[in-house]
Amino acid sequence: MNEKHQIFYETSLKLVYKKGFKATTMRDLAEEMGCDVSNIYNYIDSKQSLLEEILFNINDLFQEGIDLIRCSDYGPIDQLKQVVRLYVNLSIERPLELSLLTNEWRNLKGEKLELFISEREKFEHKVKSIIREGMRKKVLIEMDLKLATFLFLSALRLLFDKYALTENPFNKIELERQINRYIFQGFTNNSK
Repeated sequence: MNEKHQIFYETSLKLVYKKGFKATTMRDLAEEMGCDVSNIYNYIDSKQSLLEEILFNINDLFQEGIDLIRCSDYGPIDQLKQVVRLYVNLSIERPLELSLLTNEWRNLKGEKLELFISEREKFEHKVKSIIREGMRKKVLIEMDLKLATFLFLSALRLLFDKYALTENPFNKIELERQINRYIFQGFTNNSK
């Protein structure tokens, strides 16, 4: 991606985050970039292709991350902790993309929507396989696998709401530690 395309990409991300995908127009993008609407087409074919680019780029980062985690020698609990790290890092490094991934994917159309849903299900299946292995090895409690996967991912999917887009700096290592503590120990005080 060249420098002008990078500037366009970042400007578009901020605008779509602020206004929402449906409310953002090509004219809005042109005004934000300080150019004519016709110049916007030097960067993208359509507003829909912009959304596709953003969502599939962040999806690729998640898929690459989970594949590396699953190929590691880590046991199931450490693999799940690495998934937490992946979410924390992407929430901090790519908060706007993560926000759109969570909120705007429903605006995809046709084959791209079907492909995105398939990619999302593949990611969830990979996480589910880690949890299944943890239950099989008795390092995780036995429970409904679908529910366990849903609870784990739900805790992570909402990270950006509270932390990723905050003006107040926070310690990502501490955030990761607290999320892991909550997921693996809950709210109970095990010292009693």
